[in-house]
Amino acid sequence: MEMAFTGSETVGEIVAAFPGASNLMKEYGIDFCCGGNRTLSEALKQQQIDEKHFLEQLNQLYQQARQKQSQDVDYRQMPLGDLIDHIVQTHHAYLLKELPLLSEFVTKIFRVHGAAHPELAQLHKLFHQMKMDLEQHLVEEEEKVFPLIKEAEQSGTRDAFRKAQETIAKMEEDHSAVGDLLKEMRAITNDYRLPEDACRTYTLTFQKLEELESDMFQHIHLENNVLFPRVDRQARSA
Repeated sequence: MEMAFTGSETVGEIVAAFPGASNLMKEYGIDFCCGGNRTLSEALKQQQIDEKHFLEQLNQLYQQARQKQSQDVDYRQMPLGDLIDHIVQTHHAYLLKELPLLSEFVTKIFRVHGAAHPELAQLHKLFHQMKMDLEQHLVEEEEKVFPLIKEAEQSGTRDAFRKAQETIAKMEEDHSAVGDLLKEMRAITNDYRLPEDACRTYTLTFQKLEELESDMFQHIHLENNVLFPRVDRQARSA
């Protein structure tokens, strides 16, 4: 079997080249959004995952995807403005819809089950910290960062890209903070394992939190590993 990936690539580069790899990364608990700048080999060693076995799975999935001639969009080639529109219309819209609903669910299970499951108090605190951080982050991206990137793409000047580039570090810091909160939420819920007395709302809440985590991974990946590096390259180009 031809080895498209050797482990020397960064995690972010792999998912950018082969979006289907994100499912395998998530299955093994490999952070491909905030931790996307590590090489795959480094990430596997850190988590004591057998590199040969993982690479075999990854390359097999890649070959299967190529054989099926998958119509996955290559976001690395998409105009920056179109990529931003996709992020806003897909991932920002998802958060604006789901965060208020999840707030109600997380609060409800804390109120009803908190006495028997004290970890729900911490989950409630972590979730609402993340919710507040994300709501502020989305406003900053949509009102400041993304317009600067679109203006830079339209003008094509290095100075415009540098101006946009200056806003990126703060966004990446925000992403890291959200990534840490997601990890804490998963840890205190024991990987969202349901207790025996879980009611329907409890079950639905954990399902929706896992869906949120998956969407956030893809969301942050598109910004950290695709959008922002492209702006950075344009800012540094002659």
